[in-house]
Amino acid sequence: MTILLLWRISTPAAEPDQLGPIAKPSCETHCGDVSIPYPFGIGPSSSCYLYDWFEIHCDNSTSPHKPFLRVAKLEVLNISIEGTLLVKNPVTFFFNRRKTPQAPNLTGSPILYSQKYNRFTAVSCGFFALVRSYRDERVVGGCMSTCDKSAETGHNHGCNGINCCYYKPKPPLLSRAYRIRTVLLGLGAGLGLLLLLIGGAWLGYRFLKKRHTIKRREMFFKLKLEKQISSGEVNVEKIKLFKSKELEKSTDNFNIDRILGQGGQGTVYKGMQTDGRIVAVKKSKRVDESQFSEFINEVVILSQINHRNVVQLLGCCLETEVPILVYEFIPNGNLSHYIHEQNEEFPLTWEVRLRIAMEIAGALSYLHASASPPIYHRDIKSTNILLDTKYRAKVADFGTSRSVAIDQTHLTTLVHGTFGYLDPEYFQSSQFTEKSDVYSFGVVLVELLTGLQPVIAVTGSQEKEHRSLATCFIISMEEDRLFDILDARVVMEGSKTDITTFANLAKRCLDLNGRNRPTMREVTAELEAISMLVEKSSNAQHNYNGVQSAMNDTNEYLDVVSCSTESASDAGTNSTSDEF
Repeated sequence: MTILLLWRISTPAAEPDQLGPIAKPSCETHCGDVSIPYPFGIGPSSSCYLYDWFEIHCDNSTSPHKPFLRVAKLEVLNISIEGTLLVKNPVTFFFNRRKTPQAPNLTGSPILYSQKYNRFTAVSCGFFALVRSYRDERVVGGCMSTCDKSAETGHNHGCNGINCCYYKPKPPLLSRAYRIRTVLLGLGAGLGLLLLLIGGAWLGYRFLKKRHTIKRREMFFKLKLEKQISSGEVNVEKIKLFKSKELEKSTDNFNIDRILGQGGQGTVYKGMQTDGRIVAVKKSKRVDESQFSEFINEVVILSQINHRNVVQLLGCCLETEVPILVYEFIPNGNLSHYIHEQNEEFPLTWEVRLRIAMEIAGALSYLHASASPPIYHRDIKSTNILLDTKYRAKVADFGTSRSVAIDQTHLTTLVHGTFGYLDPEYFQSSQFTEKSDVYSFGVVLVELLTGLQPVIAVTGSQEKEHRSLATCFIISMEEDRLFDILDARVVMEGSKTDITTFANLAKRCLDLNGRNRPTMREVTAELEAISMLVEKSSNAQHNYNGVQSAMNDTNEYLDVVSCSTESASDAGTNSTSDEF
């Protein structure tokens, strides 16, 4: 008797062009005329089948060979990828109240009797045939046949209750607990699949949204930059477009150990190029469109500048979520560090302070008067003044700078700058002029003179109070207490005249009325004049020291000659006396 079995294993759906059964690689695909697809497999290798109930034993003693379910000991006639298994089921005989053989017990296996294609059939007359549950011996079905000696079983009347009867199982045949477990497993699998689909959809949405945002920002940045390039505002020959992977590699994925400094516009990292060149990589903190405009503005401005005291822009990267700028690397840090902290390797002598002030002034004068159109920096401070290998000053951080037409001011709704350096006139009017840069530079001059921070605590007050260095400096000059707040090294090395001239220039730069402040070209000229006086004084002192040294050498020589002459005279007298 053949029966149809079902197995409950979810396998990937076959493609339309791959409907044939497929065995695992390196496993036998057939036993006789029967193909053996996975999860079934022919032993002894356990890797060929899913687990024991799917192991096929191939009987090679027959021709053709016959496959058997090893655990159930049922001959397999056919295996369908639709989840059905056709096997030979042994016929149970009753003889003298003895039943032989027993029907196979599939309890605990993933295989079920098919309710659709199988039926329980009994051949005899005048008897009841019952189907009982393996679990609790409960009767779940059966049939009854009558006797008719004139009828041939299964021919004229078929199996209709005369000499033969059948019972077709009606679902459910499974136990309640089994049904509940199956339902729960199905619900769990379905819920898990649903959650997996929802999670996958959410992650996919986030990924696509982020990618779309990056592409949109990249396109926005690129279009704006291309607009500037097409208008002729960007010097394309000076700007290199870096790849994002190149910058990630050079900065060790923007490692915090590579951070050189942080500011309002972004974070600067130290990068090592493949050719060994060290660069400074500036990455924005924010990602709004106003920040893009600042980066584009910095690219535009720095591509136009060619001055030895202005930091050089090497290129930018458009492939990242936020635009990235790449600069030449300035190794010796910023001016603020040397002013406010003692450094034995590079002490700030009076002449060095004067030279640095001249270099900064020259760069700002170039931006205001020689660049076309003029450029206002808008954030001059000692931390934005970098020192190269030869400790020459370089002006940096042009993120908030603006190019403006000649004889115009820049009107803004948002005040940019740093407290302590901010022009009070600009703060009140929101109109930034070249004289606003002059004010900020004046604060740097006072820092060089005094060695103090741009914002200082007021001593003697009961509550903690802070005041700008510019205010304290002007009050000290008006009260004739200038030398009380100066750096000790400046007082020791500089002449009173040069220091006073320098201080008066700083005071003029800090005038509350911008019209009374000098231009950066005038500031540069006055600093050069002071420098020439210091140099002449230094040369004169050097010459004086040389003359003094020569005179001392001459006097020593004359003293030696005089002593030698006196000794010779004495010796001659003694000789004469001896002779006589």
